Amino acid sequence: MKEEAIRMKLRIAPALTILGVVALASAPAAVAQEQSGAMQGHQAVLQAPDDLSPVDGEDTPVHIHLTRDARPTASKGGLSTEARRTANMTYHGGKIMPSAATKAIFWGASWATYTGDKITGLDAWYAGFNASNYSKTGGEYTGTNGTTNSGSSFHQGHVIDTSAATGGGSTSAILAEVCKVITSPDPSGNGYYPVYTDVKRGNAGYCAWHSAGSCGGKPVQFAFFFNLDGDAGCDPADTTTGHSQGLAALANVTAHELLEAMTDPASPGAWYDSSGAENGDKCAWTFNVPSVVFPNGTRWKVQGEWSNAAYTAGTGYANSSGQKGCLDGH
Repeated sequence: MKEEAIRMKLRIAPALTILGVVALASAPAAVAQEQSGAMQGHQAVLQAPDDLSPVDGEDTPVHIHLTRDARPTASKGGLSTEARRTANMTYHGGKIMPSAATKAIFWGASWATYTGDKITGLDAWYAGFNASNYSKTGGEYTGTNGTTNSGSSFHQGHVIDTSAATGGGSTSAILAEVCKVITSPDPSGNGYYPVYTDVKRGNAGYCAWHSAGSCGGKPVQFAFFFNLDGDAGCDPADTTTGHSQGLAALANVTAHELLEAMTDPASPGAWYDSSGAENGDKCAWTFNVPSVVFPNGTRWKVQGEWSNAAYTAGTGYANSSGQKGCLDGH
């Protein structure tokens, strides 16, 4: 979800390099453990401060995934904010992601002793997403560099960094973590690096967000996720797949953020509707079936994603505003 006031600011002002990241560069480099199948030792090196450049020109997250109870409900003339939106998204002149080279980052001290299903589960989610029917729900959108889902996406495993994690209030802080542990970002600019922290959401009104920046001069897409264990505000209420509640919650918001990043990755923006809602926002917290099966045999309770084509053809399922444009590829 792009908060409208911030979206207006981004439309008016050119993208600015965020100042104040020098303080981030003074933090000591942490030793990260790189995972790609088997564990390998990896020394993380913090990039120079002039390599950390959030492209949206704002240090406050913009592309946020609101919780169940924080979704827009303001009314005018008796209509909700969602109901007043134009149904279909429109193109705003930017790039899309033709494919995604994903590598997950698990950040926080508690990951050192973690024995649950979230790390292996999310690796399986990303591996299964590639070439899935679910991934194809965003395959109709074009940008200056091609069409979404036209290339071959692939998952490169994960990295564990057991230094103390921060919350999600600063995009530059999360970008600094990405640049610290991802020493060779994907050269195509389609690298997507989700950061899963052990920080609880607390009173924040969102579950996750995505953004864009650069590390060492290479464009990167990245995302932030709270620890959603026991968090009712970000819980899809999965009762069929056998995943832990924490994994199920992260899997659903992971779906939301990745497909938004692919269709609307960076300023000036690509695809969103008249209120700034991206494809994931338009179908947030709506589920068509109990679970969606990925090609690797894993099952996930994931929200649908908005399809202009499905809405126009009348072949989608309804979002919370009754607009039938959501698809889940099941």
